Amino acid sequence: MNQGQLMKHCQVQKLHSGKRLSTVKLNLLCKTILGSWWISPGSTPLGCKWILKRKYKADGSIDKYKARLVAKGFKQKEGFDFFDTYSPVTRITSIRVLIAIAALYDLEIHQMNVKTAFLNGELDEEIYMEQPEGFVVPGQEKKVCRLVKSLYGLKQAPKQWHEKFDRTMLSNDFKINECDKCVYVKSSHNSFIIVCLYVDDMLIMGSNRDVILTTKRMLTKHFDMKDMCLADVILGIKISNLHLARNKGEPECHIEYSRIIGSLMYIMNCTRPDIAYAVNKLSRFTSNPSKNHWKGLIRVLRYLKYTSNYGLHYTRYPAVLEGYSDANWISDSKDTKSTSGYVFTIGGWCSILEVLETKLA
Repeated sequence: MNQGQLMKHCQVQKLHSGKRLSTVKLNLLCKTILGSWWISPGSTPLGCKWILKRKYKADGSIDKYKARLVAKGFKQKEGFDFFDTYSPVTRITSIRVLIAIAALYDLEIHQMNVKTAFLNGELDEEIYMEQPEGFVVPGQEKKVCRLVKSLYGLKQAPKQWHEKFDRTMLSNDFKINECDKCVYVKSSHNSFIIVCLYVDDMLIMGSNRDVILTTKRMLTKHFDMKDMCLADVILGIKISNLHLARNKGEPECHIEYSRIIGSLMYIMNCTRPDIAYAVNKLSRFTSNPSKNHWKGLIRVLRYLKYTSNYGLHYTRYPAVLEGYSDANWISDSKDTKSTSGYVFTIGGWCSILEVLETKLA
C-alpha cells in the first residue's frame, strides 16, 4: 500500500468529464492506517470510499486531480465511535474585518493551506474500518484496518483537527480571540501577528514580513503546509491590491431556485451589499417561487454579470467606524412588516424583514 499503488489504482478511475486521473495525492495509508487487524468482538467496521475530484485555479481552469479516501462516518454510533463533534469555523465577517485592518495599517496578507488537515487529529476512540477498495490484502480479506489517526468522513474529524491546531498555536504563545475562536493573535512590544483559520485555509498578517515568515516556519514545522505567499483567493473571494471582488464565472443554468438563492446569499455576505435587499426579498419564496420570482432572480443575476467589477475597497483613511441604517416602513399595504437594513463601513451590512408588526400613526 504505497503511493505508487494508489496512483496506479486511481489512474483507472474516471472523473466527471471522462478524463483519466493523471496525478493524485496520497492522503492517508502510511500515516493514518496501521496494518490490518482482526475486528474486535461486537465491533462493526466502518465502510470507506474513494472520492475523486478536480481542484480548480482562481481563473476556473483545472489545477490538478485529487483522490481522497473517506470513511463512511454516517454509520458511526454516538457514545461509542464518537462523542463531541463541535468545531468552530471563522465567520466571513471576521475575514472582512481582518482585510479592512490590513488595509488600514498597510499590512501584507499571506495565505497558507494545511495539506490533509483532518489527518492531523488524534483519535481518542478505537475505530475499525474496512480495507480500502484496491488495497485488500490477498488472503486477509476478512481483516479490517484500525485507524490510529483521524480520517476525512469521521464525525469527530473537524473537532480533533481544530483541537490539535489550538494546542499548537497556544504552545507558541498565540492567544485565541474571544469573539472568534479561529482567530489567533500574538504580540510583543514592537510587533504583532494575526492568523485566521478557515478549516484548512489560513490568512496570516503581521506588522512586518519577518514575523510573518517566522510564523510560517513554525507552522511548517508542525504541519505539512502549502505556502501560497501573498493572498490571492480565499473562499472564492479574490484579493487584488486589497480590492475584493467576486471571481468571474458564467452562471449555472437550470438549477433550482433555492440553490441560486444560496449562492447569491454567499456573494452578498462576502462582497456585495448592494444586492442585500433583493436577495432578502427573493429568499422569502424559496418554498414556492412563481414566474415573477424567477424573473426577479434572473434580473439580479444579470445585474451581477454587468457589475462584476464591483466589490469592497478598503483604504487607510479615515480610521473611523461609520454606520448607516434605514427602513421602508411597510411599502406593501398588504404586509404589516417592515424591511430594515444597516451598513457599517468595516463591520458589515444586513437587510432583514422585521418580525414585529408596525402600524402607521
